[in-house]
Amino acid sequence: QVQLVESGGGLVQAGGSLRLSCAASGMSIITMNYMGWHRQAPDKQRELVATLSRAGSTNYADSVKGRFTISRDNAKNTLYLQMNSLKPEDTAVYYCNGVRLGGSEVWGQGTQVTVSS
Repeated sequence: QVQLVESGGGLVQAGGSLRLSCAASGMSIITMNYMGWHRQAPDKQRELVATLSRAGSTNYADSVKGRFTISRDNAKNTLYLQMNSLKPEDTAVYYCNGVRLGGSEVWGQGTQVTVSS
């Protein structure tokens, strides 16, 4: 069964850090065209946070550039999102996804991140 499971969310004060993990099973993240992190705040559209291509190139939303870092551990088949200097506006449910070469996608169930002011 193909599955992505996020973890690492929680409650943190503004200025703090969290590292999210996305463990893959039934699939290999290095074979995906790219992996990504997205987030959805209450009453807002889901937005792209960061992507990591199979070749290793990264892309970030302007709102998180310089604060968030996407990475992967191929041996652990896990995607990460290191989040530093967190702000209350980073509060959201964070989802990881993988996109295959053919365009089909796999999504995790999400993990809640809450940043208090």
